[in-house]
Amino acid sequence: MKRREMLGLLLAGAQFASCQDLFAKGPFDVFKSSEKKESREPKKTDDFDEADDVDTLSTTVATQMIGDYTSVSGLNVIQIQGVGLVMGLDGTGGDPPPSIYRTRMLEDMKKREIANPNEILQSSNTALVLIRGFIPPLIRKGEHFDIEVRSPGNDETKSLNGGWLMEAFLAEEAIVPGEGQLMGKPYARAKGPIMVSTAEVGKDTVNPMLTRGKVLGGGISLIDRDLALYLRSDVADVRNSKRLAARIGQRFFNYSASGKREPLAEAKTDHKIELKLHPRYKENFPRYLQVIRHIAFKESDVAQRVRMERLKEHLAKPETSEKAALELEAIGLGAIPILKAALKHKALEVRFNASVALAYLGEPDGIPILAEAARVEPAFRVFAYAAMAAVDDAESHAHLCELMSEASPETRYGAFRALTTLDKNDPFIRGEPLQDKSLLHELQTSGPPMIHLTNRRKAEVVLFGADQTFRTPIAVKAGTKIMVTGAAGTNEIIVSKYEVGRPDRREVVSTRVGDVIRKVSELGASYPDIAQMLVQAGRQKSTVGSLQIDAVPKAGLLYERPELAGNGKSKKKARVGNAGITPNLYSDDKDFDPKAKLSKDDEPAEGEEKKRAIEPAGAEREASATRDSGVRPADYTEEDSPKTRSKPGKNDDLLNPEPEWKRRLLNPFRKKSSNVVEPEAIE
Repeated sequence: MKRREMLGLLLAGAQFASCQDLFAKGPFDVFKSSEKKESREPKKTDDFDEADDVDTLSTTVATQMIGDYTSVSGLNVIQIQGVGLVMGLDGTGGDPPPSIYRTRMLEDMKKREIANPNEILQSSNTALVLIRGFIPPLIRKGEHFDIEVRSPGNDETKSLNGGWLMEAFLAEEAIVPGEGQLMGKPYARAKGPIMVSTAEVGKDTVNPMLTRGKVLGGGISLIDRDLALYLRSDVADVRNSKRLAARIGQRFFNYSASGKREPLAEAKTDHKIELKLHPRYKENFPRYLQVIRHIAFKESDVAQRVRMERLKEHLAKPETSEKAALELEAIGLGAIPILKAALKHKALEVRFNASVALAYLGEPDGIPILAEAARVEPAFRVFAYAAMAAVDDAESHAHLCELMSEASPETRYGAFRALTTLDKNDPFIRGEPLQDKSLLHELQTSGPPMIHLTNRRKAEVVLFGADQTFRTPIAVKAGTKIMVTGAAGTNEIIVSKYEVGRPDRREVVSTRVGDVIRKVSELGASYPDIAQMLVQAGRQKSTVGSLQIDAVPKAGLLYERPELAGNGKSKKKARVGNAGITPNLYSDDKDFDPKAKLSKDDEPAEGEEKKRAIEPAGAEREASATRDSGVRPADYTEEDSPKTRSKPGKNDDLLNPEPEWKRRLLNPFRKKSSNVVEPEAIE
């Protein structure tokens, strides 16, 4: 007990001495002591921690954006491959020699319980083909994409013209050293009529291009593909991922069937934020990503108002208006008054950029300006149409209908494509299904007559001018079994079908192009057969109007700013957009370049690219490892190398004297040379 009492007395004395020291100090000395203690602790250096106090950003000069902390994943195309069987050839097929492809085809036929598979392969009316497809970003299950087919080249196949690809499954394939060729899980299935180059159809000479082809929309996806943001490695943790996702969700959200508000961004891991596409950006997801990258991570109301005043000044200058409009669009509804005020600016470029941002904010005030830009300036056209397709408004419908009567082919078909996106059942453009589910559109337009064919995604014939007729005499083929003829000076067309083992058929129709297309379709012609007929008619000059193929607007064109010209100085040229990130309404799936800069202003400073790089995850990490290990896709060639692949967007009209319709139609597999860049495939 004595020891315990002594210990209690000592503790009491120590506390009394401490109190004496405390009262010996001045009234503010206690806080000075506390400040010294805090000064020894490390200060906050993380932007995320500093952003917790919103007031600290009120006087910040440069606002931190979502794009400063993240990079985008899911923009790459996935190459898939397979082996398939083409049926319905008119003696132009062949027996494939022994190979891994024949073995795989036989195994697949046995799984499907097909009788006598070897006899089928030996028939001259069938051909074994290699199939390749490119699954684009953001595709959903059941959506269609183009596929390519080709004969292996070591068999007797002479032509795939008129053939039909039977259902086949496509997957990722790779040649792994020591293990051979491996296949992954099926990502898509494919089937449909094959479109080949018609340049040499009907000639006796063997043309290698006839053993290659394309099935428009023949691929059907079995997977969903989403976009994702990945945090920089130096800021990646669960808390930061959730905060960034919450900020995106404040700007972009949707409503469920029950009316519940649902953000379009969700933090999945410390590195990954999964994005859902806002419906308004469905036909232009590159714009969606641009806007997300320009969302301010954290700023007070005062700081935002200060920034908006600065953006208002930048919006009034043509050279900075594009980025200013994008940042205002990222702010949201609060920026609408500033954008509307810019619609009265004297410079078309300023009015155009403000109108685009307003369209994606759901405001139709800029629709007349977008229509004007599409009519007079090719560099703005593709973005104007994509923006008009995002606004389901009567004024947008009316202007697009008017633009379909313009003289420029890409102005007309670009407007048509935008209007079909808004409402495919619009009475003005509603298509008529043909026997093979392709579409025929007869438009009552007032412009010059024009026939338009597609070689990408859709199988459709668009007649700008519903009353177009064929000139006689005419003698063309629609596939291998149908002939279309008309004697000189007559107003009738004879459609005949000749098939071995069946009675001949002979039908008489008027010279109207639409009537002839319907009749050949009734007799069994597919879309490739109809395209062949129209191309041959164009070569014979039997069409009254021009024949166009994939006359879609282009991105990355040069624009001359007229406001900057004067005093004898040349006009300053500016490139509008990037050919690698064309709005997906008009782009070719496999031409999308995930490495293309979304905007010139988004390019990181020197040395920043390496700093912002993060390790890819999931399938992208595996793809990266595959590249590093020397593994190559099963059909990889040096032509597929990024170093040798031709860049899109160049014009070879002066280098290739062939007519436009002949160069571009139905010839998606022409080899690219070092001095000639092939035209982009049909949209």
